[in-house]
Order: sequence, then C-alpha cells, then structure tokens
Amino acid sequence: MDTRQKRYNMKYVMLCCTVAAFGGLLMGYDSSIISGAIEPLSEYFQLSPAETGWAVSNILLGSLVGCFIAPKLSDKFGRKKSLAITALLFTASVVGTAIAHNFVTFVAFRILGGLAIGLASVISPIYLAELSPSKFRGRTTALYAVCCVGGQSVVLLTNYFINKSMLPEMMIDIGWRYILATALVPCALFVFFIAFIPESPRWNVLKGKDKEALDTLSKISNRDHAESVLQEIKSSFSTEAASQHKARFRLNKTTVPLLIIGIGLAVGNQISGINVIQYFGPTLLKNVASSTDSALLQTFWLSVCQFVGVLIGMSLIDKMGRRKLLLIGAITSAIFLAYTFVAFYYRLPGLLAVVGLFAYMVFFGITWGQVVWTVLGELFPTEIRAICVGISICAMSMANFIISTTFPIMNSNPYLVEVFHGGFPLLLFAIFSVGMYFFTFRYLPETAGVPLEKIHARVLEKFNVEAEEGVLVNEPANQSRS
Repeated sequence: MDTRQKRYNMKYVMLCCTVAAFGGLLMGYDSSIISGAIEPLSEYFQLSPAETGWAVSNILLGSLVGCFIAPKLSDKFGRKKSLAITALLFTASVVGTAIAHNFVTFVAFRILGGLAIGLASVISPIYLAELSPSKFRGRTTALYAVCCVGGQSVVLLTNYFINKSMLPEMMIDIGWRYILATALVPCALFVFFIAFIPESPRWNVLKGKDKEALDTLSKISNRDHAESVLQEIKSSFSTEAASQHKARFRLNKTTVPLLIIGIGLAVGNQISGINVIQYFGPTLLKNVASSTDSALLQTFWLSVCQFVGVLIGMSLIDKMGRRKLLLIGAITSAIFLAYTFVAFYYRLPGLLAVVGLFAYMVFFGITWGQVVWTVLGELFPTEIRAICVGISICAMSMANFIISTTFPIMNSNPYLVEVFHGGFPLLLFAIFSVGMYFFTFRYLPETAGVPLEKIHARVLEKFNVEAEEGVLVNEPANQSRS
C-alpha cells in the first residue's frame, strides 16, 4: 500500500475538533454575555463608568493568567485533560457570577471565568492544529472561530429575549442573573463530550507515548500512512528535545521572528475594535439606536453577520490562504470602520448609521475572526508551541484589556461625545487596521497546506535568518505527509 495515500476519516476528525472547539464556544459565550447584563448589573451594584469598565474588562486579567498557565498545564497533563479542567472552571465561574450578591464576589468569579478563557484560547487552537491533517487544517481550526462567534450570537439573542420579557426594574433585580446563568448549558455539554475525544497525537509523541499516538493517527487515516506520519513527527525533534522541551525554548534569532508574528497578529485581532462591539455593542449603538431593545437586536444581527462571515471563511481559508485573507480583512476593516465613523459623526439616520458595522463584521468573520486562530495554532514548532501560543494570547488579552477598559471612558467623555458624536473609537480602530495591513504584508508567510514541521523555515525566510541548529526542530529528511 502506498504510505503517501491520504484517505482521511474526516468525520472522525471533525467530530473531535468540534468538541475541542467548544472551548471557543464558551469563550465567546462567556466574554459576550456581559453585553446584555452590564447596564442592569451596573445599576444593581451602583457602578461608576470606571467600575463599569472594570466589570467588563477584569475577565481579561484572568485570561492573562490563564495564558501563562496554559503552556505548562497542557504540556504536563495533555491537551485533553487541560480542556476538561477548562470546562470545570467555566462552570464554576458561571455559577459564581450568577449568584453573586456583592460586586467583589462578582469580580472574583468573573476573573475565574477569564482564567478559563485564557486556557481555552491557548489549548483549543493547539489541539485543533495538532490533530488535523495539513490539507484540512484551515477549516478544522476555523471551528474554534465558528464556535466562538456562534456562542456570541446565541448569547446576544438570549440577552435580547430576556431583556424583552422583563420590565426594567426586574432586569436590575434578577434579569441579569438569568442572562449569566444561561451559560450553564454549553458548559454541561463541554464537560460531557470531552470524555470521548482522544489526546493529541503530537503531544503523545512528545511524551514518548508512541502507541497511543499511532492509535489516534490510524483512526484519522490508514495504518500505513499513520506509521509514516508518526515517524515524521518523531524526526521533527530529537529525543533530548522530546524529554527536555521546556528548557529548549529561549529567545534568539530563530524564535523571536515567530513571536513577532504571533504577538503582532494576536494584538492586531483586537485593535480593530472587535471586542468593543461584542462587549459594548448595545452601549455603542445607543449613540444611534432609538432604544435599548433596538440596540440589543442590532448587536445580535452584527454577531450573526460575523458568524456568516466565519462560515464563508471556512470554505476559503485552505483555498485562498491565510496571508491573502488577512490582508483583505485589514483593508476592509479600515474602510468600513472609517465609513461608520463618518456615519456617527454626521449622525446619519437608520440603516445608514450601522451598515458599515454590518459589512465590517462580515469581512472580519471571513478573515481576522478565524484566520488568526488558525495561524497561531500552526505557526510554532511542536516542542515550543504551547508556550509561544501562550505568550501570543497573553499579548491579545493585554490589548483587549486596555481597549475594553478605556472604551467606556472614551464613550462617556463629554468632549469626545460632543465633537465626534460617539464615533471617536471607530476612527482609532480604522487607523489601527491600516497598520495591521502593512504588518501582515511585511512579515507573514503563507502557511496553507504546509506541514506543521516545515512552517518555521518559511517564517525565517521572511526575516532573512537561518535556524540555529539544535535550538528548535530539524527539518525531516523526507517530505512530510502529515
């Protein structure tokens, strides 16, 4: 039998990846659920604008800690067990925030939820990239974005119906608790289904568990091909690297380029302002909407636009490639955000005021909303993948924290509101998007269809440097078939 034959059991791969991508669903659900609860919650706890920003953004501090912990956790216990821990932390956070009777308790459990988000944002993309065949890696890792945006869409619709069914005073007294408690449903599903997925075969090889790795690879393709892939994974790093991979990572001319791209893309994912729309959509749209209900409904449709974009992007990411989609996404973000700023500034009526945001969400979903997660999951060599993804997501969380903390202040600043009519943040995000276009054009190589073990060399070509021998993985002697 030809060991190069690639007849993959994609039904099995997609089922496993869908379960792992539930980490993204919970991330999207837990991070966006606050958008419908923040105003009644702020009145319940009598919060100032700065405290309101803190109520939303504190989750990002927990996420930052989770990003630091995730590499060690996933390398020590494995990707699967780490995802199970993540699911339990999500559940505890949901229960704690829903029953909190003082602001300090609410913040504490929301930070715990942030810890789970940090773990999920590192571990889920790693698992998806390590389990998927290179030919289909784009669409399988895009499942993380699909679940993330899908969770956001569900929670925004839930927010709307709960808010619609209750009087304002009931929303302040108890409605926001119902909104937060709805996250228990996806938490329970994640905890249940995670028991049925295998461990990452590349992590098993890293820990010397070749038999377990071969069993999983054989379920993905035929036995002969699985044995071939197993040997190529083993040859991509030395025995010493496999047993002492934690000590192998250090900053040098071959690792710094990887981190420049990883951190740059992670921060770029945030500075276009996507999470301002997800966290503060109703607050932002109240500048042009006729009522709170209208702002909530518009926020839901914005999320649907992003979800549709992600579905479209899944069919393009392996055909068009990561780099081209990111370039398109950066320039379209700049254009549509600039239009929306003008619409806010001149107070255009009705649909004219928000059509730019709808277009922005569609194109963000097609491009940055999913491609960044795919690139982060595949960019780094196996033995340093967890720590490098962790560092990149830490940078993303820090950028998210800064933006989410400062937005309420900018949005309520009398001078900015009077001069820019609520559009000043949109102008900033448009400018940042232009910067990300030039960053992507200069530094990111194409990684579509490239085996994980060979992507590092392509990155170094962009920086005109050669790998330092013995620091990272060596290229396999034969062409990779993974």
